[in-house]
Amino acid sequence: MAHDTSVPPPSPPNGPPSHDGGGGREEAGHVGPSPGSRWRRLLPRLTLPGCWTALVLACLSFTPSLLPRGGVLQGLICGISAAIGYGIGVVGAYVWRAFADRDARPPSRGSWRLLLIGAVILFGLAFGFGQYWQHQIRGLMGVTDYNVLTAVACPFVAALVFWLLLLTGRGLRRLYHWAARLLGRWIGPRAARVVGWIVVVGLAWAVFSGVLLGGFVNAANEAFSVRDTQTPEGVHQPTTALRSGGPGSLVPWDTLGRQGRAFAAGGPTAAQIGAFTHRPAQEPVRAYAGLETADSTEARAERAVADLERAGGFTRKNLLVMTTTGSGWVDPAAVDSFEYLGDGDSATVAMQYSYLPSWMSYLVDQSKARAAGRDLFDAVYDVWSKLPQDRRPRLFVAGESLGSFGGETAFSGAHDLSNRTAGTLFAGPPNFNTLFREFSDHREPGSPEIEPVYKDGRTVRFTDDPTAGIPPTGRPWDGTRVLYLMHPSDPIVWWSPGLALSEPAWIREKPGTDVLGSMVWMPFVTFWQVTADLPFSTGVPDGHGHTYKAAYVDGWNAVMRPTGFTAQDLDRLREIIHPQG
Repeated sequence: MAHDTSVPPPSPPNGPPSHDGGGGREEAGHVGPSPGSRWRRLLPRLTLPGCWTALVLACLSFTPSLLPRGGVLQGLICGISAAIGYGIGVVGAYVWRAFADRDARPPSRGSWRLLLIGAVILFGLAFGFGQYWQHQIRGLMGVTDYNVLTAVACPFVAALVFWLLLLTGRGLRRLYHWAARLLGRWIGPRAARVVGWIVVVGLAWAVFSGVLLGGFVNAANEAFSVRDTQTPEGVHQPTTALRSGGPGSLVPWDTLGRQGRAFAAGGPTAAQIGAFTHRPAQEPVRAYAGLETADSTEARAERAVADLERAGGFTRKNLLVMTTTGSGWVDPAAVDSFEYLGDGDSATVAMQYSYLPSWMSYLVDQSKARAAGRDLFDAVYDVWSKLPQDRRPRLFVAGESLGSFGGETAFSGAHDLSNRTAGTLFAGPPNFNTLFREFSDHREPGSPEIEPVYKDGRTVRFTDDPTAGIPPTGRPWDGTRVLYLMHPSDPIVWWSPGLALSEPAWIREKPGTDVLGSMVWMPFVTFWQVTADLPFSTGVPDGHGHTYKAAYVDGWNAVMRPTGFTAQDLDRLREIIHPQG
């Protein structure tokens, strides 16, 4: 938070000047507590310019973002935006006075009264429009949940968040004054102020990143590591040697982790696949290594590949290297679709690299995902490349969310993907993915960021709905196919720190089918709106946000190009993969 630097008025209109507890004088125009009021002593003293900008940003925070949000979440965004606005207003007023070369002037009671009236009217209008926009977003996505109580709680949550952030900023200001006075004993006053500010900012960042954030991540790791020892309800140890954790497996069942056990024990059987295809099918192979399987990423990759080889995975027609998300989760829809379309003549290998859930890993475990994707593919490719060419399975790569980030790291570009794989399917790629950004940033002029066309679509293509055709339609797509699935409303795809200060193309351009056209970019506000969408990105119906289920059927059909499946077969498979109730 920016601190208030101003000169007190020579003769305040409403009594003697007051002082803050840190020894610095209050700026003229602050709403300060009267000496006899305990209640008002608890309230922070505010400046008129800061309050107006806080009000404007608070109202703008009700504008729509990518996903529907409840009242508590809206209150959090509103409070953060208001605190940022207050800091901007205070700094802006200070800079303006510096250029105008004048001191601060105390605002009149009428000015505060006008602010109060304006706040009631503007905030009320913003709240009402916000409810209307949220209703529209829920309609686009088929969301029916709506909690009136949380909507009513929104202003109170916003006020609490704003107050806490403001007090935090005031605390940092007092710490700065104290440091400047202390340093002023040994160095000049100007140098003391500069060094004091650097010390306070550095200390605040160290506490946030090293103590608060680090402590939060460590606590989360501890909590989720305990959960990782549990087995999901209804999951049982495999009785087939074709699965990790089963008879003869090189990976013990109790080292697979919660998500690994669900993956190894899940999926369609040969009978289920045959019932769908109406022809003979095989039992798919699934290999997996958990965090407890080995001490290092490279060792886990080697163990998973060794178990894949033991189970006969390299003798199958189709081999899939799947980079997991977060806690080792593999979307069943991704692998099940692959196995159904391959008649069960397939093998899949994956491994765990974190205890944290997907959205947390997305923020703090990027290096682990990178190492896991690279080491696992390299271990598979080392064995695969040594096989006779006529005995090699078709090698595919896939990943969702942070899994796509890890999956990309094994390759240098489109040519590398084309030369070393038979096909690739990535879903919900994070905005910081190296190859995704390269393909999107170098898209053909005129193609939108939500569905870019890269080098005429020869190898790499993008779509939000593979059932509606994959652009550029009508152009050749021979050889290896690389396909990205990404919804216009997926915050994982579009979030980036750059949202705070620069408008992205996907907002300037025509919005996607599940994004409101009234969504606009605003400095700072849009960043916090999309940031708040991240933890809830999978809490929306399939086909929106970060939920990819039925799309895997048509995605894999496009990438694998299996024979013998009609449009009616794909309709039935979508219902199998993601029943609509």
